Amino acid sequence: MGVDVMRPAYNLEPPYVVTMLMREEWTKATGAPPAAKGLVWFTDGTKMREGTRAGVYGQSVRRRLSSSLGRYATVFQADIYAILACA
Repeated sequence: MGVDVMRPAYNLEPPYVVTMLMREEWTKATGAPPAAKGLVWFTDGTKMREGTRAGVYGQSVRRRLSSSLGRYATVFQADIYAILACA
């Protein structure tokens, strides 16, 4: 009789690419980076007098998410929250 055995297979190549553009590159370009294929997502954290917010926008799927983080969260915390919400 046979045995159900599976050998582990490792794929160390990530199935995604992270593109980080400089401010000057964003102001010159419109829309997604030129090498973008598949899903394109934008994240942002911001702090104003009213409070801190985190936002996520999926360009190719046209989805938006905006979350209020209260008055005491930092911009860094809002950025991290937006990245985690996007993931």
